[in-house]
Amino acid sequence: MAGYVTDRIESRWWPLMIGLIALAGATALLCVGTNIGLWVAGRLLQGASAAVVWTVGCALLVDSVEKEELGQSMGYIGMGMTLGIMGGPLLGGVIYENGGYYAVFGLAFGLVGLDIVFRIVMIEKKHAVRWLSPLQERKDNESPQAAPGCADSVQPSPAPLKKRPLGALFILLASERMLVSLWTYFIVSMVLTCFDSVLPLYVEETFGWEQTGQGLIFIPLSIPHLLDPLVGYIIDTYGESRRYLASGALLVSVPLLVVLRFVTHDSMGQKVLLCALLVLIGLCNAVLIPSIMVEASYVVQAKEERTPDIFGKGGAMALAYGLLNSAFSAGTIIGPFFAGFIRQSAGWGTMAWAIAILTGVSTIPTLLCLGGFWFKRKNNTDG
Repeated sequence: MAGYVTDRIESRWWPLMIGLIALAGATALLCVGTNIGLWVAGRLLQGASAAVVWTVGCALLVDSVEKEELGQSMGYIGMGMTLGIMGGPLLGGVIYENGGYYAVFGLAFGLVGLDIVFRIVMIEKKHAVRWLSPLQERKDNESPQAAPGCADSVQPSPAPLKKRPLGALFILLASERMLVSLWTYFIVSMVLTCFDSVLPLYVEETFGWEQTGQGLIFIPLSIPHLLDPLVGYIIDTYGESRRYLASGALLVSVPLLVVLRFVTHDSMGQKVLLCALLVLIGLCNAVLIPSIMVEASYVVQAKEERTPDIFGKGGAMALAYGLLNSAFSAGTIIGPFFAGFIRQSAGWGTMAWAIAILTGVSTIPTLLCLGGFWFKRKNNTDG
């Protein structure tokens, strides 16, 4: 919904400001809340405002950077998002232990306030172009006049635009590339949140680690995401590589997840094994996230190039990232239940097997459809 509304009003500034103000209000409710009603209201408002900010922020980035630099830019977003999800609880715990309850919320208010200041001084690209246009026209007028015959040359009339009866949402969901992107992003979210819910409890039971250790165990899973911008740069340089990077990351993660079942008792070797596996699994996710985030924008751009104005006025870029955000949110809901239920009923090893099966099965559609249906592209290249 946030993406659709943003595309229709053709502005990124107002939705971002409204989302950030709502996020500040949600943080205030959580801070002063003394009963379950205020906490639930705060969490609902927090989720809705975060969805708006993330969706509109991604669309704003696509509007602002060149296509050749989009992968690296999305890499920075993926890096920040994952480090925030994984590092937030750890940082909050440290601040709470040393500064108390209100110190944690003080940091949250400070970050939201700083972001609001950045939005106030932000200039959207379309506004900057309007201001720069008179200067460019002045330069054009100072340049030598064109030959007389050029002004009278016949200009081809633009072809009439064909309107599609389906809405932008159905057009995107009819694309196999978009569906595969949504599914893969859902799987990435599930894997991240499976560990988020199960890993602290498992290291407590297996290694006897207390709260600090339970927080620090997420560092091996998070550090590889510092490479997200590098992965994005590779995608920008070798466009077709995202198909093989994403499917390869899914495939490689299968044996890594399976080997987690061998972490069973308290010893230094077992701790090293767990941390090493988490680093490699985090590296696979670091390869996946930029590949999927870039693909969503490529789907919209490809459809608009093939059929101009197919999405109507305002396009569908924010809508595409709204769909991605919905897929990620669905993964964060299902992941903890999925991992927690299987671990409680069948054990740690079976849980690792179950996650590995999901990632392994996802390899096939990702290889075939990411970047366009593989056989169709191959036939076009051969032809």
